[in-house]
Amino acid sequence: MSDKVLLVDDEAHITRNLEKVIPWEMLGLQVAGSAKNGVEALQLLEQQSVQLLLCDIRMPVMDGLELVRLIREREMTCDIIMLSGYQDFAYTRAAIQYGVNDYVLKPIPYDELTGVIARVMSNQRSKAKQQHEEQQKLGRMIDLASEKILYDLIMDYTDFSGSHWLFSGDEQQLRTQRFVMIVLDLDVSSEKTKDWRDWADKERKLWNFAVCNVLREKLQGNGLHHAVIQMRDGEWCVLIETAGAAEFEEQPVKEWADMLMTAVRNHVKLSLNAGIYRRFAGVEELSAAYKQVQLGMQLTPAHDTITLYPTDGERGPAEDKAFWVTAEKLISAVKRGDTSAVNVEVDQIASQLQHLNDQHSARVKPLLHFFVLHLMREMKEMAVFTREQEEQLWRRLDRRFLIKDLLTFIRQVTAAVTDRSIDKKKQSELSMLEARAFLNRNLCRDLSVEEAATHVGLSTSYFSLLFKQTFGETFIEYVTRERMERAKTMLAETGKSVAQIAKEVGYAERRYFTKVFMKYTGDNPSDFRAKFQVEDDTIH
Repeated sequence: MSDKVLLVDDEAHITRNLEKVIPWEMLGLQVAGSAKNGVEALQLLEQQSVQLLLCDIRMPVMDGLELVRLIREREMTCDIIMLSGYQDFAYTRAAIQYGVNDYVLKPIPYDELTGVIARVMSNQRSKAKQQHEEQQKLGRMIDLASEKILYDLIMDYTDFSGSHWLFSGDEQQLRTQRFVMIVLDLDVSSEKTKDWRDWADKERKLWNFAVCNVLREKLQGNGLHHAVIQMRDGEWCVLIETAGAAEFEEQPVKEWADMLMTAVRNHVKLSLNAGIYRRFAGVEELSAAYKQVQLGMQLTPAHDTITLYPTDGERGPAEDKAFWVTAEKLISAVKRGDTSAVNVEVDQIASQLQHLNDQHSARVKPLLHFFVLHLMREMKEMAVFTREQEEQLWRRLDRRFLIKDLLTFIRQVTAAVTDRSIDKKKQSELSMLEARAFLNRNLCRDLSVEEAATHVGLSTSYFSLLFKQTFGETFIEYVTRERMERAKTMLAETGKSVAQIAKEVGYAERRYFTKVFMKYTGDNPSDFRAKFQVEDDTIH
């Protein structure tokens, strides 16, 4: 597709010669029209997009300088080459002030003009390409930032509040968005995935990374604006944005889930199950929706490959749900290293299992089995077992032994974790101190929670939990706040430009930095700096 050029001169033979003599096609241009004065030219510019303007200076009704002034005032984006028979420097100076790209004297040397046009358009296209690349980079940066925020919202580590300084600029749009939620989960109990359990941690991380890439590429290829968030080893939450007035339709959503599962199966050679939240979810609902889908997938081990939650018919006995609430409390206590709470919840589980066994004995074994699988995955995220211990536990679990054995297994697992809780707590504190030092050293570049977690040897999900518990704020809240505080100091104490400061605190794009800074401080960077300059003048 060619760019367009508009020819403006009150001498018709000049515009005819320009149209015929200049090799427009070779220059990647086509003549969009011609005008006899500035008024006609403005009318044409308002009707169509033009990338280049060749314009005489002296014309009736409206001259070239006035035309250029109005073009710049109205922020019409086109490059301008002025043509004139007058060698008066005042015209040249005025043209330069209005942002004219070049100036060619009449009589027109067509070979020279062709070279000027080629140079101007080459610069224009290079700038356009650079801007497009920067916009794409910015768009992806915003998507990644949103994914980090969405993870924290899903895990209930932060709340979405209009007054929260973190939600600035594009992130603020999350408030109005509604999402389709699809939870994709690897069935770790199936025969197909036993090989996966034998993979080394490095290989497993690469596999998780590959699945994320496959999911993102498939969604992007289908034009779906999305976030793909790895919740833990072998589990992802896919959020797909929807139009504001759209109605939730099950069939298209199931087709999306099937498309994603097929792509993973074809490219990574592993099968997933999908749980779909039955309606759209706003940001305030994400945590509850995720828990409901995850709980549904765990409470109904015989579910279809793709299932919507809550299910249509049987919503699950109240006893099952009560058991799972206790199970989640137990896992939370284990993560905290709270031995007394662990013992209380294990006793509670034993009591609930006895009650369940008296009424629904057939439901107890699969329910408990899936809970132990869930416990094993959570413990793996915390890296509490050696490779040999993990393999031994998986082998015991594969035998599907009796309820009493499974209950003993739970006690042994939780006891092993809590026995190490003191040492683990000390190690966790050291890991978080190292993580903070790592972040402070690297605030000048793009940082991901995955990179920080890998640096201290933890899984992303466990790192996020420990970080929140240790510092009282999420990873992205901490990083953004530290960057803003560093920027405030640099604005107040140095003469560096805003763009330079933005880069030095990790923002490649000044506009995005300015949005975050304004939300954090209430001032744009220039006004913030001006306040300190006024204070300095007052002191002196």
